Amino acid sequence: METVAKRLYEAMFLIDSAQAAADWEGMLSVINNILQRADAEVVSMRKWQERKLAYNIGRNTRGTYILCYFKADSRRVSGIEKDVQLSEKVIRVLVLTTEKRPAEMIEKDINVPEEKVFGPPVVRNEPEKPTPAAASDTPSAPSDSVDAADSKEEEGDKVEKPTLVAASDGVAADDSKADEGDKAEAEEKEETAG
Repeated sequence: METVAKRLYEAMFLIDSAQAAADWEGMLSVINNILQRADAEVVSMRKWQERKLAYNIGRNTRGTYILCYFKADSRRVSGIEKDVQLSEKVIRVLVLTTEKRPAEMIEKDINVPEEKVFGPPVVRNEPEKPTPAAASDTPSAPSDSVDAADSKEEEGDKVEKPTLVAASDGVAADDSKADEGDKAEAEEKEETAG
């Protein structure tokens, strides 16, 4: 009987974020089943990140990445990749050998604090919108941290604050500079006409 040396591999599994949020444990069991069919020994598995995909894969626009380290026979890695292609739950996989990767980096990835391993998917909350302050009967005292432009406006000087507008090429442009150019052109036309 031939003894086979198992090598350490790093795999990045990409799964649909919506499915991961709905059934996190189910998604992990799918990946574990794929690895068990290849007689792989899972060393570490954790959620790496949830991101917007650079391009749509099928109907998916967001994906959750699961980083996994496992030991397996090198002849069985192609079977893992084929199982992922046949799976409806796992979108993609990238399997790399860890031979050329420094041991310190591998240990750092494997020895992640327990609260980060198998944590539920991150739910993104919308940023809170500022709420208008409640009106009070007593007038508030002026703040010492008044913007210089605001203090000039109070004195009666009109200060133009630059605003950003979309330029034709999609890059934001400074609107105040465009106004200065228009004013200069108008002044030149008045001088030539008068």
